[in-house]
Amino acid sequence: MELAHSLLLNEEVYKQLGEVQKAEFAFEWLRFLEKLLPSTSRADIREKQTKLIEQLTSLLTSSPGPPARQLIAKNLTIIYSSGDTFSVHQTIDKCNELIRSKDDSPSYLPTKLAAVACLGHLYKKLGRILGNSFVDTIGNVLKAMKNAESQGRYEIMLSLQNILKGLGVAAVPCHRDIYKAARSCLTDRSMAVRCAAAKCLLELQSEATFMWSTELDSVVTLCFKSFEGSNYDVRIAVSKLLGNVLVSAVTSKQGTASAKQNVHKISFEEALELLGTGFLRGSSGFLRTSGDILKGISSVSRDIRVGVTQAYVVFISTLGGPWLERNFSALLSHLLDLVSQSHPKAIQSQMDVICSRRCISFILRATVGGLLGEKAQIATAKEICQAIWKLKKVVDAAISDSNVETRVSTTDVIGSQHMLICVLEELGNLMHGLGTTAAPVLQDSSTGILDAVISIILHPSISVQLAAAWCLRCIAVALPCLLTPLLDRCIEKLTALKSSPEAVTGYSFAIAALLGAVRQSPLGIPHCKGKVIMAVAEDLLRSASQNSRISVQRMQSGWLLIAALMTLGPAVVQHHLPRMLLLWKCVFPLSPKDLETEKSRGDSFTWQVTLEGRAGALCAIKTFIVHCGGLLTDEVIQSLLPPLPCAVDLLTQLPSLNKTYGNPLKPSSVNYRKRLYELLTLLPPKTYEGCFSALLNELVPDLTQPDNQMTASASYLPSLCHQNELSLLGPLLQETEQRFIEEQLLLVNSIAGGSLEYDPYSVYEKASEGDLVPKPLPPTLSIINAAARLFGVIFSHVAELQRLQVLEQLMASIKQAKGSRQQIIQQNVVSAISNFLKHLASCKGDLGSDEIQKCALNLLMSALESSNPLLRCSAAESLARLAQVVADSAFTAGLAQISFDKLKSARDVISRAGHSLALGSLYRYLGGINSTQHLNACVGILYTLSQDSTSPEVQTWALHSLSLVIDSAGPLYHMHVEPTLSLVLMLLLTVPPAYAEVHQSLGRCLNALITTLGPELQGSSSTVSALRASCLLGCAVMQDNPDCLVQAHAISCLQQLHMFAPCHVNLSSLVKCLCVNLSSSYLLLRRAVLACLRQLVQREAAEVSEHAVSLAKDNREDFNPDINIREVGLEGALLILLDKELDPKLCQDIRETLIHMLTTMAVKRLSFWLKLCKDVLAASTDFTTVASVDTTQEEEGAQGDDELVFALENDEKSHPFPHPRWSTRVFAAECVCKIISQCETAGDAHFDVALAQEMKQRDSRDDCLVLHLADLIRMAFMAATDHSDRLRLSGLQMLLILVRKFAAVPEPEFPGHVILEQYQANVGAALRPAFAPETPPDVTAKACQVCSAWIASGVVSDLNDLQRVHQLLVMSLNKIQIGKEAQNQLYNEGTSTMEILAVLKAWSEVYIAAIQRQKKQSDIKRCPLVINTTDDSSRGDASSADELLELVQADLGNLSKLWLAALQDFAVLTLPPEYASQLPPDGGAFYTAETMENSRPHYQNAWALILHATALWLTSTGFLVGDSDEGLTNLSRPVTPTTMCQDSTSRAAIKSPEDVNTDRFHLVLGIGVEFLCSPRSDAAMENITACLHALQVLLDVPWPRSKIGGDQELSVELLNVLHRLIVTRESPDIQLAALEVVWQILFAAQEHVKEKRRSAEVDDGAEEKETLPEFGEGKDTGGLIPGKSLVFATLEMCVCILVRQLPQLNPKITGSPGITAGKPQLLSENGSRLVSAALAILSDVPAVCSPEGSIAVLPTILYLIIGVLRETAVKLPSGQLPLTAAASLQALKGVLSSPMARAEKSRTAWNELLRSALVTILGFWDSEGPNQELDEGSLLTAITIFILSTSPEVTTMECLQMSCIEKFKLALESKDPIVQLKCYQLLLTIFQYPNQAVSYPYVHSLISSIVSKLQEAEKCKPENAAELQVTQEGIKVVAAVIAVAKEEHRTDLVACFLPMLISFLLDENALGSATSSARNLHEFALQYLMQIGPQYSSVFKKLMASSPPMKARLELAVKGNQESIKDKTAAKHAKTPEKSSSIQLKTNFL
Repeated sequence: MELAHSLLLNEEVYKQLGEVQKAEFAFEWLRFLEKLLPSTSRADIREKQTKLIEQLTSLLTSSPGPPARQLIAKNLTIIYSSGDTFSVHQTIDKCNELIRSKDDSPSYLPTKLAAVACLGHLYKKLGRILGNSFVDTIGNVLKAMKNAESQGRYEIMLSLQNILKGLGVAAVPCHRDIYKAARSCLTDRSMAVRCAAAKCLLELQSEATFMWSTELDSVVTLCFKSFEGSNYDVRIAVSKLLGNVLVSAVTSKQGTASAKQNVHKISFEEALELLGTGFLRGSSGFLRTSGDILKGISSVSRDIRVGVTQAYVVFISTLGGPWLERNFSALLSHLLDLVSQSHPKAIQSQMDVICSRRCISFILRATVGGLLGEKAQIATAKEICQAIWKLKKVVDAAISDSNVETRVSTTDVIGSQHMLICVLEELGNLMHGLGTTAAPVLQDSSTGILDAVISIILHPSISVQLAAAWCLRCIAVALPCLLTPLLDRCIEKLTALKSSPEAVTGYSFAIAALLGAVRQSPLGIPHCKGKVIMAVAEDLLRSASQNSRISVQRMQSGWLLIAALMTLGPAVVQHHLPRMLLLWKCVFPLSPKDLETEKSRGDSFTWQVTLEGRAGALCAIKTFIVHCGGLLTDEVIQSLLPPLPCAVDLLTQLPSLNKTYGNPLKPSSVNYRKRLYELLTLLPPKTYEGCFSALLNELVPDLTQPDNQMTASASYLPSLCHQNELSLLGPLLQETEQRFIEEQLLLVNSIAGGSLEYDPYSVYEKASEGDLVPKPLPPTLSIINAAARLFGVIFSHVAELQRLQVLEQLMASIKQAKGSRQQIIQQNVVSAISNFLKHLASCKGDLGSDEIQKCALNLLMSALESSNPLLRCSAAESLARLAQVVADSAFTAGLAQISFDKLKSARDVISRAGHSLALGSLYRYLGGINSTQHLNACVGILYTLSQDSTSPEVQTWALHSLSLVIDSAGPLYHMHVEPTLSLVLMLLLTVPPAYAEVHQSLGRCLNALITTLGPELQGSSSTVSALRASCLLGCAVMQDNPDCLVQAHAISCLQQLHMFAPCHVNLSSLVKCLCVNLSSSYLLLRRAVLACLRQLVQREAAEVSEHAVSLAKDNREDFNPDINIREVGLEGALLILLDKELDPKLCQDIRETLIHMLTTMAVKRLSFWLKLCKDVLAASTDFTTVASVDTTQEEEGAQGDDELVFALENDEKSHPFPHPRWSTRVFAAECVCKIISQCETAGDAHFDVALAQEMKQRDSRDDCLVLHLADLIRMAFMAATDHSDRLRLSGLQMLLILVRKFAAVPEPEFPGHVILEQYQANVGAALRPAFAPETPPDVTAKACQVCSAWIASGVVSDLNDLQRVHQLLVMSLNKIQIGKEAQNQLYNEGTSTMEILAVLKAWSEVYIAAIQRQKKQSDIKRCPLVINTTDDSSRGDASSADELLELVQADLGNLSKLWLAALQDFAVLTLPPEYASQLPPDGGAFYTAETMENSRPHYQNAWALILHATALWLTSTGFLVGDSDEGLTNLSRPVTPTTMCQDSTSRAAIKSPEDVNTDRFHLVLGIGVEFLCSPRSDAAMENITACLHALQVLLDVPWPRSKIGGDQELSVELLNVLHRLIVTRESPDIQLAALEVVWQILFAAQEHVKEKRRSAEVDDGAEEKETLPEFGEGKDTGGLIPGKSLVFATLEMCVCILVRQLPQLNPKITGSPGITAGKPQLLSENGSRLVSAALAILSDVPAVCSPEGSIAVLPTILYLIIGVLRETAVKLPSGQLPLTAAASLQALKGVLSSPMARAEKSRTAWNELLRSALVTILGFWDSEGPNQELDEGSLLTAITIFILSTSPEVTTMECLQMSCIEKFKLALESKDPIVQLKCYQLLLTIFQYPNQAVSYPYVHSLISSIVSKLQEAEKCKPENAAELQVTQEGIKVVAAVIAVAKEEHRTDLVACFLPMLISFLLDENALGSATSSARNLHEFALQYLMQIGPQYSSVFKKLMASSPPMKARLELAVKGNQESIKDKTAAKHAKTPEKSSSIQLKTNFL
């Protein structure tokens, strides 16, 4: 193929190829040329032009295939338009000559067709340049058409279309001739020719004015004729033509040619009239004589009616939305007139009625639903309402008029019914689409929509009543707040008008429909409504026998209500189950005898009532089983069974009853039969085994003796043939936008389509997918469906003998029947057998003997050769099921052989099509083809069939079958891939485009081949490249096919290729193809486009987006102007499409595509995405709401708003999203939330103003979210204040995210303030409407969440500002305290639970925040170092923290009770199911028993914060129970049946405060522990943290600590729970919080032990101390019992934490028992915090032990503490200690200071253990190597802690003492000033230690070294601050030694010390030039001299006297510094505390 890629055709290669390869090679070259020519320079083209044209002409004459001829034509055109045009006339002449040729042989035909195509393309592009030659050309072409066959006519029509396009006005002379030719083609035999003619005429009408003026009538009639016998494509093409002609006639754009003539213009109404004639009279149009009309000759054929309907839609859509808005009333009255009494033709039979109604509904839906924005739709709804009122007047007049003419007026009533049904259904659909945005118009009493609909319910026609009921249901789904009022109103009317038959049926329909809406309304209805409806239903059933006039109606209505009630689900139904089962038992006689007496007694009427009642009961039970599966226990099934045998008995009696009473009973008996079949299908077959034979005897006649009037209908069969085969049956069965009306063309003869009146019970069911209104089929059809299903179930459970008999019976009845009747029976039987085989396969049953197999096979084989394609598909599907059930390879091979033999011999199309499909689907359920032999045979025979060009139908079926074979063969097919690919390519290149179905099958084959090749397509071998090139070539051919479905296949093939070999698919051309088809009018093509786009953007979103925009800029003419990719990018185009699209699957794909694009690109193109979302959200906002922002808004913000409003109003015209639907706006709001979360992961700059601005300055393309904050807030505000509730929820969610993410972002321009402060007004204004009384509870609940987040975020500090939002919460709190009675219950009680808990949760969050702020404040106050630095801002915080707390405090009394009640509810609801009996029977404080299940999720959502808040409140009151009765007075919520509230009222006298406290304590603790025991893996982290915080808070107070401390089992249990939590949750925050709780538990235990010891001492104070009992763990033995020991559990936790952070502490890992020498390491910040917390806990453990116990745990504790020190004491350059090292030293000090170290019983053991620990630490110096990195300072500190904290016996052992002294000496000699400094500081503390036995040895050993170090410092003065500090510290140490020295040594020391100090002094001159460290040293020394001199004056004087230079030096220094000393000493004094405190802080573990 690569050889074909050159400018000139490579003729050498070309000549060597075979015929088929030549075609491929030529096509590949032509494709390449088409891409290459536009980018080649004009000079290059001219240079090779002659040769190129010669090559193209030679290809033209070599019989090119259809795709090649199009490309030859295109390339010639490009060459002439880019190169020279001199030889163009020769080419035209050449083509004309080819066309004139007399050669009529088939081989010459392709050349002729190619010539025709070339002419079309040349004129299209070059047009008027070609001068007048077109006259001859057109004449020649038209002449050729006279004797051309269909392919020729098709090509000529398309060519003429192109010629007309190119010539424009110039072609006027030929217009009439072309018009004549096209007229005849428009009614051609070939459908493809009709389509081409329609396209040609469409082009013609744009210039030929006569078509829509003088010839208008005949054009319209011609179109009607063309619709007759048409197919889908013709209807689409002709309706487009007809619609556009009428648009031209109405808008009359005067062409230049017609300027002189006076053009006749018609009005909109006249155009509608023209269409109406076609709709009513069909193709006879205006020419039918009046006599025929009077005789009422045959009705209009359906295809005309459907075609005209589509023309209406094209006509109105082309005129556009604004036009429709202006003229809607005219359109509505015209459409309604079509089904009115004035045109009996449209409503003469039930079939016509339903067809006409559907057409009208389709027109309304497609125009009103598709073209109008929400505001216009609301106006339309008002118009429709007016129409309803008008029609109602007519009906009222007719009903009330009782004069002679009543007969006439009843026809009015009948006539009005169809009009009413159409408008009611459209009104319902409108409301459903508008959702809550329709609220204003529904609540507007002047329009009275609800009144209108409810008043129609009393219409005498059932169909109208049902339509009105359905309309009410749509309204209730759209506005859930109307559901309960509407139900109440209907129930009230029903009870009031119980004696009117119309009222009983009408209102019961309405109630049933409304009950059906409950499932779609998340807020539900109050539970009590169920009881009311059950009571009404029972009353109707009871009173049915009282009044015979309305017995039937009452009976039907009663059961209808019960059946509808079942849809409310198990929670509601379980309360009514016993009553319903009782009614069910009573409706049937108990024994056969009773049935006999019934039969003898009844008459026609009573039987009708009885049958209706029983059918209703059967339906109610069926609905119960479908909707309440959860209640279907064995017990319930048992109670359902008794009436069944009697029901089946009655079924067998029906034929005789029908005979006796005739027709009146027929409908009721059919209905009864159907209901019984449906119910039995759902019940387990075992339950009615006894009735199998009786049932089969009924089912067989149902299937084989259809009613006489019942004729073939296909509409129920698609469910039987496999999804794959639907495509064989033409577009009628595929999903198209017109399916709603096209479906009717499937209904053969006089069967009516589905409609609501056929089954009133469907009014409460959900409409099936794709339908707006349920469309149940007529009973005659649906009963066959039900019978076939039940047959499948029963037949798989009967004995073999019976099976055989029944099958033979079925065979016999098929043979007896003839003609169409035989086909019907065959259909029914195949359907039944298919069901049977399906059922048998699912229950793994056995088919039975060979005879049965043979019999079943014969049945199916005869159907496989039926003339009905649907039947053939079903038979093939059933054969596959048969093979699956028999599951024997020999049998399957036999089936295949039958088909092989048949295909070899048969010549007729039908059997070849049927058997080829059978081969393809045979292995469908057998896990694929596994025999190569079978595969080879199949492939061979299907190849042959698929090349049978005489029959496109056989080709289609064979190729479809081949695609199935490829799929089922999988990898086995590899050997056939190449030949199959060449076959597919060859056919694609040769089959005429008119046979679109062949091309569609080829597309499926190609797709299957690509799937088979799979990832191998990436390979680089020559075979793979060739295969890949062939696949791409095939896709290219299909992309150019005129048929949209073939294009859809091409796109899905390219999608597959892109998945397997992305780098070989040209993304740019694929994206162009996708963008061009994005707004195609074909649903399946749009679906393919979006499925492909969705896949592409997952990988390369940015590239796809860029390609789309650049292509849209380059190729403007290819793109639909509706989808403006140039302006708004592909993303915007998709949003526009999402807004217009009605297909749910497609909308889902668009959303997913956009979300993929957003996740990849939103952060990089932030402004673009935010602008898109903002445009969508702002487009249809009510400007009144936008402008009503709070006036306290900052000036600029307000001004911005006004500008926004003004800009929006001005910009209405050019807005990219004129009127987006609410669902699109919700999606845009969700996108904004996603963008924010994307930015969160992208970096900090998005949430930091200063950083963002800095980045923006550096690179203007950098974009950060925080810079768009104003827009984000505005979007959230617009969404939160919209009419649509869903949008309000999204807006509030967006606001919540914004508050949480931006709360802490500071405002750089105003330090101390945050950026959100300026938006207070917007936030307040967005929240306020959500608290209005009429707001739905879910919106209020969400708003509460935002309120609490806003208050808790701390953005607002000013009390007044806070109060605005706080007030909203107070309002809600008051509302929920009033109690349930005061609220007008519109929704389910579960929603009030949701709202109450949301309010309580919000208050909890605020309270927690207030307490935390207060705590923070008090922490700051406590810390003395920071007190001076607090500036105004923190003072503000302090006041705001108190103010916030005060705000909450006011309501805290009530809140705390509500919180406790909620917690108690939660505790009860979380009990396991086995405690169900203990639950309170009436429910809890905030939930009712009935809505328990609904309420659980709300409690789950709120409990954690409430728990935390309650714990805070309990601790803040210190568990003081003073308020048990106070505060209840103002809590007006009724006393609830929970123990909590009983505590505080009824039993207050009995319970002591201690008990109340204990209850509360256990409630909080129990909930917390229960949750922490097993938090689900998806439990929110916030819940776990809240729980731990609650426990912490609880244990902050002495009383709960005493409860925990005193109960060891409880403590251990708690510790185990926390241990599990730490092991299962990695989050450091959670682990830290858990450790905090562990520490508190340990502290509680310590307190408990201390208390016991203290009380024991007090009691036994007189006795000797030794006899005291041992308290603490370990008692006398020191043993700890795992599982019962608190200490053991604590140690487990600590070890777990430590070993996780420092695995080397675990001896099992290191493999050595001691502490090993590894390299110390620094832990992460979180790791360090965890380790420090664990160490702190460890150090407290000994205090809980008895002396023996402490000895047992000490080694472990010391090992861990010293181990951590060893592993983490890293030397830091700053000399600071790592956090973990500091913590381990602190812990060491804690352990060493433990009283146990001194206790009598444990002292000796402790001392030994401590010595060994000290030896371990000392050993750290000796091991060489990695220890150089250990921080000596930390080790010295550890030694010092040992020296100072243990008893002297430990460290005064000589060898240890020497060792310690040695280490200090080493440190003194260190080169590192930091180590020296640390050493001096530590020695200072040791020297000052009061016990001289400890300190003296150190003084003796080290003082000489220190003095010599200082003397060295005399010589070389300190250079820098570090050395200076060391020297100063040395001076301090010597001074300290002097202080503690014995009297006799002191004078010597002073005498030695003073000269040193004096040597550090400087004289006046030196002072000026000295370095700062020398100067500091001078001052320091002088200060010490001043102190020491007076103290030891005698020594001082003696020294001065003996050394005059020294004295002189001192005097000079004193004098020179007199002044400055004063100042500096003052300064020094101010500073010293700080210095010493900083040292103190560093060494505070000593």
